[in-house]
Amino acid sequence: MTSPAARGTGQAGPAPVHPRVLCDAHALAGDPPLPAGVLWKLQEAGRQLDANLVRVAPGGHIAPHAEPDLDVLLFVVSGGGVLGAGPQDEPRRLTEGATVWLPHGATRSITAGEAGLTYLTVHRRRPGLQIRPRGETP
Repeated sequence: MTSPAARGTGQAGPAPVHPRVLCDAHALAGDPPLPAGVLWKLQEAGRQLDANLVRVAPGGHIAPHAEPDLDVLLFVVSGGGVLGAGPQDEPRRLTEGATVWLPHGATRSITAGEAGLTYLTVHRRRPGLQIRPRGETP
């Protein structure tokens, strides 16, 4: 099945799709570091993935949580910190270049080190919200 964004609107058939460079994660991570928050996110139409470049300020913390539905790949672009893994929040060191798989349902937390932490997350795109009659489930 072809996504609507990949289909052309004219008689000639599907519009061509091409690889593109979307951002420079190292440049966005900044030196000096930028404030905390989402620095970039994938917004291309017709995509099957979501991706975010996130900065956590020095000493900043993301509380333990679990993503119930999606596996997430996390790649450390700059800085470092600690990944708290599992229900016991077991510390796992994060350094520049570390690639981490966060399976759906797994509890995790993140604490930035003294230089802060900038990381890229990639996961399957969530389906859009749909309005349904009360009591109806998908």
